[in-house]
Amino acid sequence: MEEEQMITTITQDNLALSKNVAVVILNWNGKSFLQKFLPSVLKNSNKAKIIVADNASTDDSILFLEKTYPSIDIIKFKQNLGFAGGYNKALQQVDFEYYILLNSDVEVTENWLMPMLKMLNNDKSIVACQPKIKDYNNKNKFEYAGASGGFIDKYGYPFCRGRFFDHLEKDVNQYDDPIEIFWASGAALFIRAKEYHQIGGLDEFYFAHMEEIDLCWRLKNQGHKVMVCPSSTVYHVGGGTLNKINPRKTFLNFRNSLLTLYKNLPKNQRFVKIFFRLNLDAIASIKFILDGKPNHALAIIRSHFAFYSAIFQNKIKRNEVVNPNLNGMINLSIVEKHFINKCKTFNELLK
Repeated sequence: MEEEQMITTITQDNLALSKNVAVVILNWNGKSFLQKFLPSVLKNSNKAKIIVADNASTDDSILFLEKTYPSIDIIKFKQNLGFAGGYNKALQQVDFEYYILLNSDVEVTENWLMPMLKMLNNDKSIVACQPKIKDYNNKNKFEYAGASGGFIDKYGYPFCRGRFFDHLEKDVNQYDDPIEIFWASGAALFIRAKEYHQIGGLDEFYFAHMEEIDLCWRLKNQGHKVMVCPSSTVYHVGGGTLNKINPRKTFLNFRNSLLTLYKNLPKNQRFVKIFFRLNLDAIASIKFILDGKPNHALAIIRSHFAFYSAIFQNKIKRNEVVNPNLNGMINLSIVEKHFINKCKTFNELLK
């Protein structure tokens, strides 16, 4: 009897907390993902508000939602605003204490929401967090876009606990501790609404890719904390919009990574680190050529010219570094560690 009362109490507390949460799913021609994964979101989100923001889909996503899930709010855009623009415009219309930015190709688990919500609720210095993200198609492995928390090296290359370059580790509970990270994945990003809007939201110039890293870095430059909460687990398909073999993805990743360095590094580090980064990118382009992928090498060259153009045209605003919190930035080169020292895992990197 006491156990039943305890369960009831916890459940009521969870429901009270979750009423402060909006789960916002950005959709673009993702009817198949909505069909497949919305049931898990509705079932396991503790009565949190579920909203779909549609980026001018040309499939029948909206018709499907209106017919099958009339209780779900839909925000409709007349054009594809990208990941950053779509979320910024949508969240201007969402009045909740917490947001969860959730990809449409994510399956959530029974206890995915509450551990993250309680983490933020119990520590006001934490402004954002992510769950453990695993591969939907290979559920014993971590997934590329976040794994068990995002980090960057001293030249701005991102990597994760559980994902090092393209090497995905098997999850054997080696990264189950909740720790401070540098960036949380945009595939399942839990963030305080107040700080999201105060910092200016996602940078819409990015369009897609790396914008969550920039967002988290801007927050950390204000002294805030970003965490991973591995007691919450989701499964991500990945590559739903642009997959890894698309040169457009290569262009956006390399351009936006350089923009992120330019925006967020202190002035006394900016030139040296970007100079080294440009040279490492040149080596990456040579490797693409040797691997028989000249389109990707060309995408890197184009990304550099686009980076210069954005700076000279004043399209990018540098961010004020007030009280930088650099936890999660590892002071080494993962290019050197991977290609010279043959590191393949996060734990090997730190040895």
